[in-house]
Amino acid sequence: MYSKVISGGVRGVQAYTVEIEVDVSSGLPAIDMVGLLNSEVKEARERVRASIKNMNVMIPPRRITVNLSPAHIRKRGTLYDFPIAVGILASLEVLSQTVLYNSCFIGELSLDGRLLPVNGVLPIIIHAKEEGIDTCYIPSENIREVQSISGVQVVPVESLKQMLDIFMGEIENGVIHKVFHNKTGKSMEYQTYEKSTIHEEQEYSSLDFSQVQGQKMAKRGIEIAVSGRHNLLFVGTPGSGKSMLSKRIPTILPKLTEDEVFEVSKIYSIAGMLNNKSLVRQPPFRTPHHTITPQALAGGGRYPKPGEVTLAHKGILFLDEFPEFKAQTLEILRQPLEDKTITISRLQEQYEFPADFILVAAMNPCKCGYYPDRLKCNCTEYDVNKYMKKISGPLLDRIDIAVHVSKVKFEELNEEKPQESSEQIRERVKKAREIQRNRYVRDGILCNGELTIPLIKKYCILKEEEMAYMSMIYEKMQLSTRAYYKILKLARTIADLQGKEQITKEHIAEAVLFRPSFFHHTAQ
Repeated sequence: MYSKVISGGVRGVQAYTVEIEVDVSSGLPAIDMVGLLNSEVKEARERVRASIKNMNVMIPPRRITVNLSPAHIRKRGTLYDFPIAVGILASLEVLSQTVLYNSCFIGELSLDGRLLPVNGVLPIIIHAKEEGIDTCYIPSENIREVQSISGVQVVPVESLKQMLDIFMGEIENGVIHKVFHNKTGKSMEYQTYEKSTIHEEQEYSSLDFSQVQGQKMAKRGIEIAVSGRHNLLFVGTPGSGKSMLSKRIPTILPKLTEDEVFEVSKIYSIAGMLNNKSLVRQPPFRTPHHTITPQALAGGGRYPKPGEVTLAHKGILFLDEFPEFKAQTLEILRQPLEDKTITISRLQEQYEFPADFILVAAMNPCKCGYYPDRLKCNCTEYDVNKYMKKISGPLLDRIDIAVHVSKVKFEELNEEKPQESSEQIRERVKKAREIQRNRYVRDGILCNGELTIPLIKKYCILKEEEMAYMSMIYEKMQLSTRAYYKILKLARTIADLQGKEQITKEHIAEAVLFRPSFFHHTAQ
């Protein structure tokens, strides 16, 4: 007898439908599996055989053929155990085929028939919903990551035996009700699962900018960077507060929109990093160590998975001790900083991962960390320049703001005047972001950091006085074309923070102040 079960798979961060066809016919007893399968998928036959046997259902000595379609896409992972078992049970007429109608099945099986959690459930459920699937059966341990998805019935299943007894299901008032029927005909009500409200995770509740004394210039640079989504570099001596400031940046980031919440959560589901939590609602803040490999930063492996640049999508990628990263590793950042995506190619496939993040980097001015204080720094001019040149020109060109973090003065350290809180800064950031969102509603971008040259010419128009001032700066500082447009983008963000439509000389002057010119004048 023939049966067909719907499941799903993931390529990169995109889910696709997998049809699992099962045919039971006469012939030598065997379970044959076809459809371009990876080793862990092929091993499913033993897990499925044992789990069916251990729930007291005997597989007759027949030939069972299992096909996973589409056959041109390689299937990997253990999420097909459950649908394969359901298909075999339906073909053996142990399970009614009515259960299979317009339903999706995902899960790994243990030898005793329990359903184990798998990665990538969230994108598969969202894809199933888009394809018109009514009901999705998933391991109970994966339920939290999909509990906020509406428009599709998601049923948590603890074991294959439980699934075998399912006869019908319905949803009333947002609560899933299932009725099970055992072989005696006696029905029993399934444990209800209520879709609870998802609460915000207060990961940074102990951090606040009000705890930072002084550092007005650094705080201002952070505010501008977050408001326009500009890349930021801190340069300063050890202990000046670079890392402390960076770790507080998430406290002023606006909350993710609903679309961004699902976009980021899908990435973490695929990477297996939701850890039985609900959706990711805080912008990510990733801090890889400088010993990270290029593959771990970009993503990769035999079957590519998201790397740090993708895990930081819609959030912050913080690289402390910037020059200590291998040059090969840092150069990987050039494509995602420009294109907001990263492409990983393999012999037969190509994967594209999203990588729209704000780069925040921190570094010392020299190897010992104290240049230009010659009382502490013994580095030669050659040593200082060599240390700075670890950051390549093309990568530096993609950094919009550079802030010199100086040692806090004693008077500032003991100042009794309360410092601005993260909430106060975040309110200004939100207003600036809203101005940008409304301005670019027809241009397909959200922030000033994404402005292309045609859009800069359209939205960063200078009056005659400002144009003359910009011309003077361009000639005196010998700016490159890219530097010129970056200054205009920064000036646009500074004007938005003040709620001004017209860019003025003051906005331009402040933007020039944050230009990463330190590298061009070191040790001269």
